[in-house]
Amino acid sequence: MTTSLQPPEPVVYQGQFGEFTITESDRIGVVIYRAGLVVAALSFAIASNLILLRGASPSILNVLTPLYGLFCLALGVSLVTIHIYLAPLHRLLQIFWGIGCISAIVLAFSSNEPLALYIYNHPISLFGIGFTFAALTGIYFKEAFCFNRLETKFLTPLVPMLLLGHLVGFWSTDWEMILLGLWAVLFMVFALRKVLQPIPPDIGDKSVFEYLKKKRV
Repeated sequence: MTTSLQPPEPVVYQGQFGEFTITESDRIGVVIYRAGLVVAALSFAIASNLILLRGASPSILNVLTPLYGLFCLALGVSLVTIHIYLAPLHRLLQIFWGIGCISAIVLAFSSNEPLALYIYNHPISLFGIGFTFAALTGIYFKEAFCFNRLETKFLTPLVPMLLLGHLVGFWSTDWEMILLGLWAVLFMVFALRKVLQPIPPDIGDKSVFEYLKKKRV
């Protein structure tokens, strides 16, 4: 007697504009999105802890540059795989990321100082490299809006508050260190909580994506 093992029927979800199913490709995309967030958060947390606990020694400052590169790369992966209903907003966040990364590359190769030290001593450089963090803030805002996450509700204003405050010289060094540490902790909490979240909510209502896609045609 032989039995045939057939894959289970896909779950059919009722969306706003019709029924849809979630494919294995959809699930892989979410896993990659979350993995990118974890790597970005981890590299950011390591860099923040090094500078906060060990200080801005030459060896530490030199380590921060590759950590920032890893952060940017992981963030870029997440920005490719994130599900956002509004395609123009999705593209805008990717453009912001690109501007910030190009600015970082230019500064890293044109300056004799380590990248982190140059940015800290030349706040005006945030007009370029800050676009990367604008893209990251966009993710925080999306997660706060869609999932009502407490940590991203704090992160959404915290990031521009810290960076703009540094740009205009508002914060003391002590306050900047406090805010940076808080940012690193909340970012790590956010990334780890994403790992535990069920996958379907991150995919969203695929019928909305199809509806908006047809409207653009």
